[in-house]
Amino acid sequence: MKVILLEDVKNVGKKGTIINAKDGYARNFLFPKNLAIEATAVNLKNLETAQKQKEEKEKEVYVEAKKLEEELMKLTVVIKTKTGENGKLFGAVTTKEIAENIEKEHGFAIDKKKYEMDPIKSVGEYFVKIRLHPQVNAQVKVIVTEK
Repeated sequence: MKVILLEDVKNVGKKGTIINAKDGYARNFLFPKNLAIEATAVNLKNLETAQKQKEEKEKEVYVEAKKLEEELMKLTVVIKTKTGENGKLFGAVTTKEIAENIEKEHGFAIDKKKYEMDPIKSVGEYFVKIRLHPQVNAQVKVIVTEK
């Protein structure tokens, strides 16, 4: 029996794929748990339209990420902090501080988990990578100075 998976099923397939399942497995496991539906002409057409909508949405998200990348590449973030001898910081500059600074001064709200960097522990100029999309990464120039 051909079925369309509504959810990812371990060792069977991913969401949205069409598989051949044994009749008993489909009727007794997949259908009752709403993991799959029968692959009728109507359901196949619905799947096709849903996939097209998903692709269009992903394309829009990608375009938005590219626009945001262009804006972020132009930014320079200046963070003033207390320092000790030889330009060493008391503590470190973290992704949280950079994210808050970008949001406050430039208006871009980006989750701190999307930043890829090690904590900055000395005065200087750094480039911080930001994952905006699986295919789009931006770099922001960060300058750490003394107060």
